[in-house]
Amino acid sequence: MTFANEPTPSLPSQPSSLRRGRERSPCAPCTVARTVPFHDVRERGFPSRAPLAAAQGWIDRHCLPSAPRRVTLADAAGLALAAPILSPCDLPDRDRALRDGYAVASVDTLGAGSYNPVPLPSVRPVSAGEALPPGADAVLPFEFVQALGVLVEALDAVAPGAGVERRGAALKAGTPVLETGRRLRPSDLGLLAVLGLAGIAVTPRPRVRILLAGGPRTGTEGLGALLTALVRRDGGVPELVGPLPADRDALCGALLRPGADLVLGAGRTGLGHDDLMPPALARAGELSIHGIAVRPGDSAGLGLAGGGPVVLLPGEPMACLATYELLGGRAVRRMAGCPAALPLRALPAVTSRKLVSEIGCVDLHRVRLMADGRVEPVASPSLPGLAAAARADGFLLIPAESEGVPEGAPVTIYLFDPPA
Repeated sequence: MTFANEPTPSLPSQPSSLRRGRERSPCAPCTVARTVPFHDVRERGFPSRAPLAAAQGWIDRHCLPSAPRRVTLADAAGLALAAPILSPCDLPDRDRALRDGYAVASVDTLGAGSYNPVPLPSVRPVSAGEALPPGADAVLPFEFVQALGVLVEALDAVAPGAGVERRGAALKAGTPVLETGRRLRPSDLGLLAVLGLAGIAVTPRPRVRILLAGGPRTGTEGLGALLTALVRRDGGVPELVGPLPADRDALCGALLRPGADLVLGAGRTGLGHDDLMPPALARAGELSIHGIAVRPGDSAGLGLAGGGPVVLLPGEPMACLATYELLGGRAVRRMAGCPAALPLRALPAVTSRKLVSEIGCVDLHRVRLMADGRVEPVASPSLPGLAAAARADGFLLIPAESEGVPEGAPVTIYLFDPPA
């Protein structure tokens, strides 16, 4: 995550143990030596919470894309480029007409006008996109030409290059066309086809298993629609499982089931006696981080099961949304080969009143954008539920080292609507 005027920290990259099609171990106590001891915080509380930057660094090290594969353009829409594309040729590859008309030598039209028609010694009709014939350097629109039998006359003068797209005007051979990590749009695929490319290297979509941890408390089922849509938005292929019972063995088995590149556990991450997702992850593999300094969503966690990454999201809906945007979505996007940053349009704005925050914790405030460019909060980070998010245009983030934002301060709002 990057705040306004704050550079993104550079984090070391390490090889990932994740491979597509990996087999997870059957449910049993992990036999791999844990690098992080498990501390059960249920009915005790968190002794401390990891900074958000540390959690995002963990994701950047463990959530890496799968090996690229080559696909046809027809199968590439929405996938991320695995390698940059340079233009293999000039575009256009020759001078061509920009409009319908007559291809002429501009010098032959000098002095022409409606009261002074000038005979054209050489003229040929062309359509837009057609290559210019030898000797022609302009296109004279049909309405400025009159034909009298075999005689063709210009009724207006044109300058060299008028109505013409020069060779290489759009792209020169060897120049960059699309960058690594770009989610391919239909217009991109049309351009690549024009350049003569039949196939390209892309990053496969990660398979993301969403585990809904249920039990006596209700509401977890509603997270399925939320997370399924978010995973698709970020380039993953979601698989929804549950609600599962609040049972450590059942959750452990679901974490270790093969066929997923990333697991998102939703619910049962807090301090109650039946919040069994963190203990289940510790048994299945490793609970690397539990408790992150963000509001809402401080009971989120990260770990490994069966060699693959797991992101634990709180079951309270707004906390789940917040931690998905800051952590889970980052994991999906990195594994899809996309940029890790939030895929939401960032807009500068000014606060309409003071926003209070807690030092040591990144606060996510849901806000509404007003007509004068100011933003006003619709809910504090501690207010649960998605109803306020439905009334909001987006959210802003207050850094952990800040006590809040005064009235009239410049801020960056992340709009819930995806960029056009």
